[in-house]
Amino acid sequence: MGDLDEMLRRLDALEAIESIKQLKARYFRLVDEKKHDELAALFTPEARLVTDGVSWKSLEEFAYTIRDLTGAAPSVHHGHRPEIEITGPDTASGIWAMEDLLTFPVGENAPQGHNGYGQYRETYRKVDGRWLIDTLLLTRLRMDPLENWTPDA
Repeated sequence: MGDLDEMLRRLDALEAIESIKQLKARYFRLVDEKKHDELAALFTPEARLVTDGVSWKSLEEFAYTIRDLTGAAPSVHHGHRPEIEITGPDTASGIWAMEDLLTFPVGENAPQGHNGYGQYRETYRKVDGRWLIDTLLLTRLRMDPLENWTPDA
C-alpha cells in the first residue's frame, strides 16, 4: 500500500503544479487582454502584492493601476521556467522568469515603452478547490527602452 500512496501523492503534486501553471498563464493573458476584473479574481482576498518595490493596498488598486497605466497600449507578458514547489496540501511557492514588452501611443504624457526582464516570486493557496495567487513579488532585473508608436501611422 505504501507504493500506491506515494504514487497518489506524486500524482496530486503534478496536478497541483499544472493547475498553478495554468493560473499563471491566465494571469499573463488577462493582463494583455486588459481584463482587469478577471485578473483580480486570480488572487486570494488577502493577497499581498509588491511590484518593483511598490506595495499595493488592494487587488483592485493593483488591477486598476495596470488598467490606467496601460490603457489601450498593446502589451506582451511572458512567464518562463517555472520552479514550483508544493509546500503543503493547499499551499505552494513558485519562481518565474518573466519578460514583458510595452509601448504606448505617442502623446504628451506617454511613459517610455520598455522591454523588461525579471522574476516573479509567489506563493499560492488552494481555496474552495481552486489555486489562487496569495503573494506576488515582481522584481525587474533589466529594463530596455522601446520607442513608442503613433496609432494612425
